[in-house]
Amino acid sequence: MNSITVAAAIILNERNQLLLVRKRNTAYFMQVGGKLEAGELAEVAMLREIQEETGSQATIRQFIGRFETRAANEADHQLISYVYWVDLHQAPYMNAEIAEMKWMGLDDDQTLLAPLTTEVVIPWCKQNLLHASQV
Repeated sequence: MNSITVAAAIILNERNQLLLVRKRNTAYFMQVGGKLEAGELAEVAMLREIQEETGSQATIRQFIGRFETRAANEADHQLISYVYWVDLHQAPYMNAEIAEMKWMGLDDDQTLLAPLTTEVVIPWCKQNLLHASQV
């Protein structure tokens, strides 16, 4: 099976909503992020993609991990994702190949989401944000 390696950002607002994007000519909403260029470190790729897709600089809060899921938009591809929790420095806006951008609540069941978002990001957010609010 072919694989695609990407860096992806968990971006949350003050209401614990996730920032998700849908790229042109695709159906699924997903994390801001994208493919690594040759020899590029995952964190460098992720910060570059955030700038390209949202027009904002960002700061990494935490490396969440490396995950393998199905790719959302490429049939018969495995997605290898390096996921980071980040803070944006400015309000995001749609840029580059982004067709749609939205803040989504963690319990939204109306939005068509990429496997990485449903299998990794939302469970991580629910577990960690719930824990943080109980501290």
